[in-house]
Amino acid sequence: MVKTPDEIALMRISGKLLASVFDMLDKQDLAGRSTMQVNDLVERFITDDLKARPASKGQYGFEYVLNCSINDVVCHGVPSAHDIIRDGDIINLDITLEKNGYIADSSKTYLVGNVPPAARRIVRIAQGAMWKGIEQVRPGATLGDIGFAIERHAKKHGCSVVREYCGHGIGREMHEEPQVLNFGHKGAGMKLREGMVFTIEPMVNLGTRKVSTRPDGWTVVTNDGKLSAQFEHTVAVTHDGVEVLTLRPDEADMATRH
Repeated sequence: MVKTPDEIALMRISGKLLASVFDMLDKQDLAGRSTMQVNDLVERFITDDLKARPASKGQYGFEYVLNCSINDVVCHGVPSAHDIIRDGDIINLDITLEKNGYIADSSKTYLVGNVPPAARRIVRIAQGAMWKGIEQVRPGATLGDIGFAIERHAKKHGCSVVREYCGHGIGREMHEEPQVLNFGHKGAGMKLREGMVFTIEPMVNLGTRKVSTRPDGWTVVTNDGKLSAQFEHTVAVTHDGVEVLTLRPDEADMATRH
C-alpha cells in the first residue's frame, strides 16, 4: 500500500502524461461528436503521442479507453457511436493511463457549450468536494477525514454524494487497497502514511444519492433523472501533506489555494 520514492517518481510520470490528455481535450469542441469519437481520439493520443497504454481497455472486460458519463449518468458510461454530445450537456470523462508499469487515474466533468445554471452549479460543487477531500490528505489524518469533508461540502450546497462507488489505492494495479469513501466520520478509519497513493473521486448528485445500473451492466444513472458530476485525481501522501500526481496546468491555482 505504501510506495517507495522511486515508485512515486514513476507514478508522477504517468500522472503528468494523463494530465496532458485532459489538456488536449480542453482544446476540443465536444459538441456534435459521438462519445465513441472522443474515445478513439483519446486512445490515439495515449498510444501514438504519449507512447503509453490506456489502462482501462480490457480491464474487467471493458472494451474502451474511457468512461463518458453525460448529464444523469453518474459513472461508467460506455462510449457509443450513437450517443452524440450536445450543446448544454455536462459530460464526465474518466481516463486511465499506464506508463512504466504504473497507472494514473483521473476524471473531469466538461461543460459543453451553453450550459444551464443548475448544471454549472453541480459541476462546481463536485469539483469543490474533490478539493475539500484532497485538502485533508497528510500523514496522521484518516480516510474518514476525507469522506467527511467531501460529504459535508456537498450537503452544505443541498446536494448528495453517491455511496456505492469510491476512490481506491492505485499503483501497478488500477484498484488497490484502501477504499477511499466519499462519506465518513472525522478521525475514523485507516490512518494515512507517507507514500500511500490513492484516488479521490466524489460523484455528486443534484437530487437523491440513489442510483441504478442500466441493463448494459456498466452505465450507472441517478434514480430521479437529475444531474450528476464527478472529478477525480490520483494523489500521494507526502511527508507534510499531499501531492496531486494528475494535476493539470489549469489547476495550479486550485492546488495552491487549497
